[in-house]
Amino acid sequence: MKKVYYLKTCSTCIRILKELNLTSDFTLQDIKTEEITVKQLEHMKSLAGSFEALFSKKAKLYKEMDLKNQTLEERDFKHYILEHYTFLSRPVIIFNDEIFIGNSKKIVEKAKKAIHNNGLM
Repeated sequence: MKKVYYLKTCSTCIRILKELNLTSDFTLQDIKTEEITVKQLEHMKSLAGSFEALFSKKAKLYKEMDLKNQTLEERDFKHYILEHYTFLSRPVIIFNDEIFIGNSKKIVEKAKKAIHNNGLM
């Protein structure tokens, strides 16, 4: 599978997509206009190891809802990601059986290497 979950209104996501120069083999899903399904989220979790790994604690709603002062469990992370797209740490890049979550330089470099080493760039 070659897929990217992102926001087309997010300049960081757009910059990363340009930097990775992804081929047409990749399916792009704008999570604001095409909601993440339970099946998609569960597939991401199977690659990431947990829903928490996919959860963005930088989301504005995280602060507004005072979630940092609550004890969240896996089912809570899943619920919030499905409830509102901003809770998904993005972009999420799935390349074959690897997942790259977020926009840190380290993660973007790992994604670039994985994709490049497979002759796609």
